[in-house]
Amino acid sequence: MDITLIKTFLEVANTGSFVAACDRLFVTQSAVSLRVQRLEDSLGHPLFVRSKAGAVLTPEGAQFEPYALSLLKIWEEARQQIAIPEGYSRALSIGAQYSLWPRLGFRWVDALQAEMPELSLHCELGMSDRIMRFLVEGVVQAALLYTPQLRPGLIAEPALDDELILVASWPGATLDLGDAFVSVDWGPEFTHALAIALPALTDAGRSMALGALSMEYIVNRRAAAYLPARSAKRYLDAGRLHIVAEAPRFPYPSWVIWREDLPEDLATLARRTLSGVVQSAGKEQADVVEQIEVMEDFDPDQHSRGIT
Repeated sequence: MDITLIKTFLEVANTGSFVAACDRLFVTQSAVSLRVQRLEDSLGHPLFVRSKAGAVLTPEGAQFEPYALSLLKIWEEARQQIAIPEGYSRALSIGAQYSLWPRLGFRWVDALQAEMPELSLHCELGMSDRIMRFLVEGVVQAALLYTPQLRPGLIAEPALDDELILVASWPGATLDLGDAFVSVDWGPEFTHALAIALPALTDAGRSMALGALSMEYIVNRRAAAYLPARSAKRYLDAGRLHIVAEAPRFPYPSWVIWREDLPEDLATLARRTLSGVVQSAGKEQADVVEQIEVMEDFDPDQHSRGIT
């Protein structure tokens, strides 16, 4: 069985669209159609009902889906087991969205290897959709995400309650930001909350779907944006970013997603080490929030000093 056909089938099933599947798989729509046709020919049954609205699983397709997931899981397990380097006896693959690696992901890797030196680790990063696909396919066994999606075989647990704060690259900034404000896509919930709280900022001339990568853009230009407090801390401490006076803060929780079939001993180790990392990161975030609250109690003229 060609594993590429299985992955393509699952992507169409997950997205409900041949067009969306080709975007995620980085192939043409004709390639996706051909792969599905080959799989249908092998099984002797149609797997999707195609229409202008998208693609829906046939009864045979719905029956085949759990088998496809199992086949993919076995393939990934075999691939990872064979790839374990000499000198290591266990393997674990983890993923995270870009902005969750610096303060959580890398520290999690350090903690895991400190407790189990014989553990080989593989790491993946990307946007939420990519990491979710890797979880479903078994490419990663656990992942840190801001916007998880519930799927069979996956467990979602709270990780860290972050906050989005409005920061600028110059001191003394107020809510009258004009064209200096950059809209960063933190998901529909944030976009809706921002539109209610600060409607004047909803027509930004610059928008980015780059998450915390936008921080480098903000820091190096006269610009302002909502960024996670935890990620912004080092720039605040260095005086390269500054809190915008009187700006509301918005909750932005992160989650850890586990595959249910993760071996119990590795799951226990991963949960324990991540808990310690989250505790440390939570303290750092609390320090930032405390400084913001102190600033809010000061005379407005003192905002020009930034956070020290």
